[in-house]
Amino acid sequence: MGIQAIYPQKRTSMPDKYHQIYPYLLKGLLIDRPNQVWGIDITYIRLVNGWIYLTAIIDWFARFVVAWETSIIMDTDMVVNAVNKAFKLNLPDIINSDQGSQMTSDGYTNLLKANNVKISMDSRGRFYDNIFTERLWRSVKQEEVYLKDYQTPKEAKANLNQYFHDYNYERPHQNLDDYYNGPQNLDNMLRYISYE
Repeated sequence: MGIQAIYPQKRTSMPDKYHQIYPYLLKGLLIDRPNQVWGIDITYIRLVNGWIYLTAIIDWFARFVVAWETSIIMDTDMVVNAVNKAFKLNLPDIINSDQGSQMTSDGYTNLLKANNVKISMDSRGRFYDNIFTERLWRSVKQEEVYLKDYQTPKEAKANLNQYFHDYNYERPHQNLDDYYNGPQNLDNMLRYISYE
């Protein structure tokens, strides 16, 4: 009957055939310290009448959301702005991403190269290569976005800001033996991760 819901299609990883693709560097790598590997990805966040795009950078060891950015369009500027925010806090050895055009753009890759950060990219169609960021998206949407009806991008950004604060500083992470859980551990966490 041609009836279809209106929603953003899962096309946040559109490649650009003219951009260089980098190899996946994380196969078999033991990730045992903060700032060793960061993951970056883009997802969409629904609003009552539309959606915005969200980029986040997560430390794979600490599960700490290092930086994030939103935009009403899915462009390279959003990604570069998030990376610049993150680099003000620290530098990783490696950043892993998908092969989308934003992550293969000169603006993004040149920024990483200028800071001596190794570039790693998932294999095509293998979201498991960036599993920690995919888990973050599941948490953000199930615990925050799907429970609310954001009216505007500004409202979405304010709510996401509170969510990421709680995610970083209050939320227990079972796979970290709850070490980073609660404000009593905040000073230790900041010293350990070196994000202060």
